[in-house]
Amino acid sequence: MKYFSNQVAAISILLAGFVFFSCSQVTEPRTEMVMGTVCTVNAYSDGTTKLYDELFARLHKIEDDFSVNISTSQVSVVNEASGQRAVPVSSDVLYVVRTALKYAELTGGAFDPTVGPLVKIWGINTDHARVPSQQEISAALALINWRDVVLSENDDGSGTIMLRRPGMSLDLGGIVKGYAADELTAILKARNVKRAIVDLGGNIYVFGTKKDGSLWKVGVKDPSAPEGNPALVLSLANSTVVTSGVYERFFIQNGVRYHHILDTKTGSPARTGLLSSTIVCESSIAADALSTSVFVLGEEKGMALLQEIEDGRAAGTKFAEVPGLHARVSAVFISEDGSVTASKSLEGVLQVNNGTPVFK
Repeated sequence: MKYFSNQVAAISILLAGFVFFSCSQVTEPRTEMVMGTVCTVNAYSDGTTKLYDELFARLHKIEDDFSVNISTSQVSVVNEASGQRAVPVSSDVLYVVRTALKYAELTGGAFDPTVGPLVKIWGINTDHARVPSQQEISAALALINWRDVVLSENDDGSGTIMLRRPGMSLDLGGIVKGYAADELTAILKARNVKRAIVDLGGNIYVFGTKKDGSLWKVGVKDPSAPEGNPALVLSLANSTVVTSGVYERFFIQNGVRYHHILDTKTGSPARTGLLSSTIVCESSIAADALSTSVFVLGEEKGMALLQEIEDGRAAGTKFAEVPGLHARVSAVFISEDGSVTASKSLEGVLQVNNGTPVFK
């Protein structure tokens, strides 16, 4: 068995994964290991020690509240009390869990924050990654249902969370980095920072524009050669880019690659003919949840979902109420045959280094 840890993947993402082509730095960025990955913020000429202290203090607080690897985190306490009692939580935790449930409903369960039991038995990104038995998978699937999460809210935004059945557990790894990127962006805005790049282990937010007013260029890995040149380059400002791919976290057993994007219908890594799915929008919490969702759904159903979101947002339906869907959401898919399919909204924004993309 060959296994690549999250730390290795996160470090490589600074060298490949998403590649920045930008003006020379004025001040040194700050990099720390937070939330199990390498996080870097570069605020360029506004990058003071005080600002970086504030940004990384926020990151560490989010980790302390949400990490399932910290026994005292609010999410861990909720999981420990599953099937027994409702647990008081902060407004931050309640907001993220409520948002996760909205995306679960929106995607028909392709994104499900109660995936914890399945994540645990596969152990991907741990030192005990393995292929579980079908009996183990079936037992874990029986505990996964986002509808069994019960929320209550107080006047101040805090509240309680209860998981209805013993053995259920939340795993917010598919959304919390997006939430964190949005939180850091809010701080950057509040501190009147002119331009910055936020990289939370590959969840990218490009804030403002380059010093000369031009757009940032964000490259996306070639899944077939992740250490090589990027497959795609996006020209953006004030946008987030989040990719889910088979090359990020995985292990190989008996010659078969098992990646970390789990399908809660089959209980195994999703097999939809895709190597990666990238979401581009203004909200990182939306991009984080949707990059996973459309990968699980596959290209055709994923594109249909994004069109449904766009149509619903324009019409002011329920999609407009889901956090992060206030503006257009675009996608890029790289398939196993190497073809690239992208949202029509990315025409003029997306450059493909090899081949010609199909815009839909």
